[in-house]
Amino acid sequence: MISAEVTSIASGQLKIAEGELVGMLQEHTIEIRVRYSETDAMGFLHHANFFKYFEMGRIELLRAQGGSYKEMEAAGIFLVVARIGCQYHSPAFYDDVLSLRTIVTQVSMCKIEHEYQLLRGDVKIATGTSTLACLDREGRIQRLPEEVTGKAAS
Repeated sequence: MISAEVTSIASGQLKIAEGELVGMLQEHTIEIRVRYSETDAMGFLHHANFFKYFEMGRIELLRAQGGSYKEMEAAGIFLVVARIGCQYHSPAFYDDVLSLRTIVTQVSMCKIEHEYQLLRGDVKIATGTSTLACLDREGRIQRLPEEVTGKAAS
């Protein structure tokens, strides 16, 4: 189990082409301590773990607004990674305490885009982006539910 101290930061409402989202948390910050098993032979945080951290950020952002991936999936709503990227700026090491800021940058009827900023104090460790698509159990694209967007379907 991955543990993280969680601090939420609400930063206003998110505007999209269809109107204004009501009640959707736009950004959230968590603290992550780099564990020994997450480092490579050189003592650096292994590059694959950045994507795990980004997932932690998305999960905690949804949880902070009262949502649950587990409950959504039980209801047949799946948010899958359609695209993800990471730019590495500076290494992180075992026992470093990092701050991950996850920001919702765009929401459409069937996708959510995020931006990530991973810092150690004021040092930028990595930045990233992702696009999540909303699918049903059969893998077909479906509309994002109100639980995610905070807005009733028109």
